[in-house]
Amino acid sequence: MTERVAVDMWFDPLCPWAWITSRWLLEVEQVRDVEIRFHVMSLSVLNEGRDLPEQYQDLMQKGWGPVRVCIAAEQAHGGEVLARLYTALGTRIHLGKEELGRELLVGALTDVGLDPALADAADSTEYDEALRTSHEAGMRPVGTDVGTPVIHAPGPDGRQVAFFGPVITPAPKGEAAGKLWDGVLLVAGTPGFYELKRTREQGPIFD
Repeated sequence: MTERVAVDMWFDPLCPWAWITSRWLLEVEQVRDVEIRFHVMSLSVLNEGRDLPEQYQDLMQKGWGPVRVCIAAEQAHGGEVLARLYTALGTRIHLGKEELGRELLVGALTDVGLDPALADAADSTEYDEALRTSHEAGMRPVGTDVGTPVIHAPGPDGRQVAFFGPVITPAPKGEAAGKLWDGVLLVAGTPGFYELKRTREQGPIFD
């Protein structure tokens, strides 16, 4: 058997584009010899001190809760729990359009068999140091002028490459997901390659 290689993704549960990318990566895991590992970054941490529109400031304030709960769950149960918890949170946030708050967090924790009391972390700074450490580990290789998703993966020569994106909608399925993965690794692993972008013409599609 071919050994599966670890691919690490940093997410904030609030981001719809990261959610779509994460669903794509889970498809890639089925058609390529990779193992996806999830980690927490925070748009609230990333945007601290920035001049933001009032509506986005409010969202960033609410954004502390989900990432704190993710870190609390990770510390209690190990990093493996994040895939299930992220799926539960994302399903409620992006598919269910539920309002951010304690009810959503308790529901997501219950969905995956975790103690609902972990929702208490949302209003506590107890886990903020660990949150910032996780955030920094993800963002350091790509800089602070990008958000989520961030991916770290072995490049074509085996050395780690780190990049923001890809921003896609909807998530490719099956072999189409694998082909996109092959192409992303190819460009990300090219020395001196930094950016490929075009104007978004549609919003997130969660199919």
